[in-house]
Amino acid sequence: MTDTAAYATLETIDGRPALRFERWLAYPIGRVWRAVSVPAELERFFPGAADWTPAKGETIEIGGAIVEVTEVEAPHRLAWTFAGQPQSFELVEAEGGCRLVFTHVIDDLPAAQTATGWQIYLSRLEPHLAGGYLSEEEAHEPWKDIHEHYAERFGVDPEPGRRWAAENLPADRG
Repeated sequence: MTDTAAYATLETIDGRPALRFERWLAYPIGRVWRAVSVPAELERFFPGAADWTPAKGETIEIGGAIVEVTEVEAPHRLAWTFAGQPQSFELVEAEGGCRLVFTHVIDDLPAAQTATGWQIYLSRLEPHLAGGYLSEEEAHEPWKDIHEHYAERFGVDPEPGRRWAAENLPADRG
C-alpha cells in the first residue's frame, strides 16, 4: 500500500480522539450520496449497514447498539451516533467528482485497529461505485500491513491489533 494520502489522520474533536478519512472520488456527488445513504448500496461496502431512511432523529438498532441519525443535509452531510460515538460522511463537489470525508470519534477504541478496519471498509467503496464488488475477505487481505502502518504512524502499541488479527483473520492474511 503506497498511497499514504489515503490513510486516516488522528485528530481531536471536542476534546475526543477521532479518525478522519478523506478521499477524492471520480463520481458525481449525487452518485456518492446514494452509495452512503441508500441501504442496498451501503451494505455493499460498509459494516453493519442500516435499514434506514435516513432522517434526522431516526433510531435503529444494529448488533445491540443504537444508531441515532443526527444530521441529514442531502447530498452533503450524513451524521449519526453509534453506541455514543459520532460518525459522519461529508461530501463536497470537486473538479471531476467529489471529496468524501468520513469521521469517527473513537473515544477509547484502539486507534490503529479501528483505523485499519475503516480503511478496509472504505476501500470497498470505489469498486462499488465503479459497478464492481470487493468482498470483505479480499478487502481484509492487507489488514496486518495496514495495521502496522497505523500503529507506527499513531505511535501506539500494535499488540492489541495483532492479537485481534490472530484471533479473527485467516492465518494467510497480511
